[in-house]
Amino acid sequence: MGYRARLAAQGAAIGLVALLFILLAWSLLHRDGGSLAAAANRGERPTAPDFTLDRIDRDGKLTLSSLRGKVVVVNYWASYCYPCRAEAPFLEDVWRGDRGRDVVVLGVDWQDFRGDARRFMRRYDVSFPVVHDGPGDVGFDYGITGLPETYVIDRQGKVVEAFIGAINTDEDRARLRSAIAKAHTT
Repeated sequence: MGYRARLAAQGAAIGLVALLFILLAWSLLHRDGGSLAAAANRGERPTAPDFTLDRIDRDGKLTLSSLRGKVVVVNYWASYCYPCRAEAPFLEDVWRGDRGRDVVVLGVDWQDFRGDARRFMRRYDVSFPVVHDGPGDVGFDYGITGLPETYVIDRQGKVVEAFIGAINTDEDRARLRSAIAKAHTT
């Protein structure tokens, strides 16, 4: 290969890397989640995709639609996700405080190992139901763009609000409480 051809190939490779970097930066700066999250946060109330996944917290499977009639807070997380660790105690508080009012916090361990997920659950004293989406198929149905992501689903199975990123500030926590209250009224 001649000098000019090598130089042109190197220039094209650098251009491609720069384009990919620009696309990555743009997606991080404009991160509002997938289309399901964006639709919910515009007030459209899309139907939550149903799923049946193996449980991690105990034996058996759990189907999302089996929880109809309850408000469901679906939280996508993984043991390797640092922000997931920060929000786990708050979600556990929501579960313990609101489950008597027909609120279910449902953890979806996404693209993670079961053993690591169980260690995470023990470390952070997670007692709410947790299912395993190892290959990530269900997360892709939800349009997951990163971890953590949380979806508040009303009694009819409609997504009321979506949270992209950790729920770890007082403002985020108040917003989640408000979304749960809104999901109760429908």
